[in-house]
Amino acid sequence: MSAGVLVRRTPRGATALRGRVWRPTPYQVAGFLFWLVMSLAYWRVPLCCDAGQHAAVVERLKDDLLRPRHPTADLPGAGSPYYSPYAVAQGAFARLTGLSGWEAVRLAGPLNLLVLLTGLNRFVRVLTPRPWAPVLALAAMTLLWGVERAWWSGYLGLMSMTGTLPYPSAFAIGLTFWAWAWTGARARDERPVRFVGPSGLPGLSGYAGLGALYGLILLVHPITSVAAVLGGLALVAGWQRGRKPAVAARWALTGGTALLAGAVWPYFDVFALTGDTSVDAMHRRLYGDLAGQFGLALIGLPALWLRARRTSWRDPLVLMFALEVAVVAYGWVSGHYTYGRILGLTLVPPQFALAVELAAPRPWPVWRRVLAAVTAAGACAGFLTVQAGAVVPRSLDPVGFAQPPSWPSYDWAARHIRRGEVVITDGYWAVHAIAGYGANLAAPTWPDAAVDERERLRRVADVRAYLDPAATRAERTVLARRHRVRWLLLTRWREVPEEAVVVAWSRRTGEVLARLPR
Repeated sequence: MSAGVLVRRTPRGATALRGRVWRPTPYQVAGFLFWLVMSLAYWRVPLCCDAGQHAAVVERLKDDLLRPRHPTADLPGAGSPYYSPYAVAQGAFARLTGLSGWEAVRLAGPLNLLVLLTGLNRFVRVLTPRPWAPVLALAAMTLLWGVERAWWSGYLGLMSMTGTLPYPSAFAIGLTFWAWAWTGARARDERPVRFVGPSGLPGLSGYAGLGALYGLILLVHPITSVAAVLGGLALVAGWQRGRKPAVAARWALTGGTALLAGAVWPYFDVFALTGDTSVDAMHRRLYGDLAGQFGLALIGLPALWLRARRTSWRDPLVLMFALEVAVVAYGWVSGHYTYGRILGLTLVPPQFALAVELAAPRPWPVWRRVLAAVTAAGACAGFLTVQAGAVVPRSLDPVGFAQPPSWPSYDWAARHIRRGEVVITDGYWAVHAIAGYGANLAAPTWPDAAVDERERLRRVADVRAYLDPAATRAERTVLARRHRVRWLLLTRWREVPEEAVVVAWSRRTGEVLARLPR
């Protein structure tokens, strides 16, 4: 967060000491309170959804930091994009401390939130010096989504944050705000460029450092880097002035450094992901109910229009929004639905433009008062319909707000399964969670560049064949031996095969853990 306000006091009496008294900025107060409340809200909710996948990544890195196996299956892991610098740092931390994958993922949430909040403040302060603008931007970013739940990695509503804060996407978005802040500051700086400057991101070395930051975003969460680069281009196109050859050379250094950082990472080839369509089908649902999930963010469109009218279409927020909408539309038209993952950051330009507009000093004209009233109504609608349950515990809830997902723990099953042993499960929760304890699945849950998609689909088909009630014992034995299956983790609706021995069960879900003969 930015530095506090320094206020010079008038000395009282002949012996009074002259000095400055530090006072926090509005955002430092609001940001700290938000970090505290959101961290507590996040901590009370059980980890769910993709957290098991990320915990599994940490577990594999604990086993072998340099050559980890596939995150969720007994397969080679070379080329898996899950092994990013973010994950490797988590794995190294878990190895040093002895923490489990779940514990390392859990601890990442408040840290990611800190990076996100400080980056937001730095970026908004580049857009405007108005002290309340970052506070309003934080409110708009977390409340102005829609009246239907939008829950996905990279979405920054209060409700989504309770589950997605520990994901690499949250860290990457925080870094993106920092990258945009430094890009905007350098694009506006018209002083001659030196190789070494006095502070901040100095001279030409600063452009290289900025490129390394964009390269880090690319490796941590490749799809977020698409929005990050579009935002950076918008800031440069909107604010950069000066001689064209010199300007091009500076930013070429930034771009070249980013590409170099991506190219030298040894765990996977990030550029090979551009042609990977294996995850497009699962992202099609991102384009469903856009009005219900994102409609309230449209309140910020008048603020964007005002920015374009006052300056030009080259206003960075206007350009950023146009470029990101174009990419999202391309994802829909082309069938590459993965580009819809940037929808969360596509809302940032209208949300932040609205915050800057409403942070203007009073007196306000009538149109701004109307805009403020509509914004307040939209924020209340978003909070009461979707977001309130994230920060209001059920025990204190007088209304019955929708709560975040509450997934069960699988500690009861994991204590019987040795590291690396293979499990077949038919449960939605279990298939997402059990690999986070060090077990392997017979079939990976999600597509992964480390595994040929045809091989993954064959394994998925084998699991379905094994679980088919019509399968014979001989057929099940062949499939179990093919994939070295040791355990079955079955829902209460599934009959346990005759050759399996039940060793544990869950009182909460009714699931059973059964051991297969060797």
